[in-house]
Amino acid sequence: MYYVYVLQSKKDKNIYIGYSTDLRKRFEDHNKGLVKSTKSRVPFVLVYYEAYKNKKDATEREYFLKTHQQRAVQFRLGPQEEKRLVCLATPDLA
Repeated sequence: MYYVYVLQSKKDKNIYIGYSTDLRKRFEDHNKGLVKSTKSRVPFVLVYYEAYKNKKDATEREYFLKTHQQRAVQFRLGPQEEKRLVCLATPDLA
């Protein structure tokens, strides 16, 4: 299985979109600061994920989400930031 996931930094409230074959390990790596692109933004919460049977579908979805972040499905960032929303593209809702 391949997983496309969305993490939200508790530090700056920004999101990170990625994919992995081992979602639990990758999430732990992000939170341990082992991922170069996110180590300055730890800790993270997992706000969304999708599972795919093949890598091609997962990487295409990851690319789509990274290039269409401002559309469709909305995730609240936290109780203190109720008005701020992170939007992710979802074809069936667009």
